[in-house]
Amino acid sequence: MKSKAMKAAGWAAAVGWSLCASLALAQEVDTTKGIEEYRRMIQDGNPADLLAMEGDEIWTTSYGPKQQSLAQCDLGLGPGVVKGAYARLPRYFADTARVQDLESRLMTCMQTLQGVDPEKIVKEDFLKGERLRVAKLVAYVVTESQGETIAVDTAHPKMQEMYELGRRMFFYRAGPMDFSCASCHGADNQRIRLQDLPNLTKQKGAAAGWGSWPAYRVSASQFWTMQHRLWDCFRQQRLAEPIYGSDATVALSVYMAVNANGGEMMTPGIKR
Repeated sequence: MKSKAMKAAGWAAAVGWSLCASLALAQEVDTTKGIEEYRRMIQDGNPADLLAMEGDEIWTTSYGPKQQSLAQCDLGLGPGVVKGAYARLPRYFADTARVQDLESRLMTCMQTLQGVDPEKIVKEDFLKGERLRVAKLVAYVVTESQGETIAVDTAHPKMQEMYELGRRMFFYRAGPMDFSCASCHGADNQRIRLQDLPNLTKQKGAAAGWGSWPAYRVSASQFWTMQHRLWDCFRQQRLAEPIYGSDATVALSVYMAVNANGGEMMTPGIKR
């Protein structure tokens, strides 16, 4: 009797587990469909387009102590060339002897052409003052690379150094949570709430991640640049706030961008 009871209990447990697994699978399918529908709905209009229009105007408007525009700003393809420039950033710039991402390069142009002190931008809060001005310029510049192929050149030794630094930072675990960038973005098929977490160590995931940022965040009603996005990653890891435009942030961008080579620029993206 005892043996039969144990077998019956085992059978019941197996049936119960099977039902739970089936329900969980059904719930997962429903959740996935809901997420896909939500994403389809929010793609209908991107508020970042309005910021891009403002950025376009800022680009050609005289400003700063020197009362000059940014029309001669060199983003890597020659003075004033914006089309396709973001798809090739970050990159090494000989005039600064540095590897720069879009925001740090814009700060250089604002300083040299307009006389704007970069420290004023570095010490500003996101989406305020000069940093908001930079964000609008970012929205304009990235829009001009929509549909372009990501093609970041790693030939220069300093680009190779920055890629290696970015790679080490990506996998470096720190802070009270013992997190690294790879904790969220180092494996396939991960998701947090309604947001997929692309595997940035692989080309497909990096192309999806890097290629869709900067982006407008619907939940925050804000346009976030890549510097803003990285700042939030550091915050979630409970790490010290990174310095805006620092080599540390640029190195992480280099790592992601190089891994994304060959992908399509879909910026500005739109996120949950």
